[in-house]
Amino acid sequence: MKVVFVCLGNICRSPAAEGVFLDLLVKKNLTDHYVVDSAGTGSWHVGELPDARMREHAKKRGIDLKSRSRQFKPEDFDLFDYIVVMDKSNYQNVTALTKKDENIEKVVEMASYAKSHDENEVPDPYYGGDQGFEKVLDMVTEGCEELLSELEQKRNQR
Repeated sequence: MKVVFVCLGNICRSPAAEGVFLDLLVKKNLTDHYVVDSAGTGSWHVGELPDARMREHAKKRGIDLKSRSRQFKPEDFDLFDYIVVMDKSNYQNVTALTKKDENIEKVVEMASYAKSHDENEVPDPYYGGDQGFEKVLDMVTEGCEELLSELEQKRNQR
């Protein structure tokens, strides 16, 4: 199963989700069953490490964010089974890159998996304070746990 997490610049939310998901896979001994990546809809930060503040907050939770930013490309629809976006704008930007219904069906929203939170989007913490980064980590942690549970049910039905 191949999963890519997508946000705007690929330096805060999507690398956090990628790191959290990878951490869950290690803890559940499932790394052999998944390919995980992250990307941004914009190209501003291509090649950069995740935002230092996000790395710091993730590190406090035992998660090391090492990925390098890259831009989401139309070819990613062929490479990934699930494309998990962080907000409505990301959804629109990603789905605008394809006309195929089967590709659009691959795109899901992270907030739909973080059910205990009132937000219908994972908020961008870039211009906020520490609590914004913690909120994102809380939401993507819950979302990744739910997503993995769903994916494991599907995988075990095969």
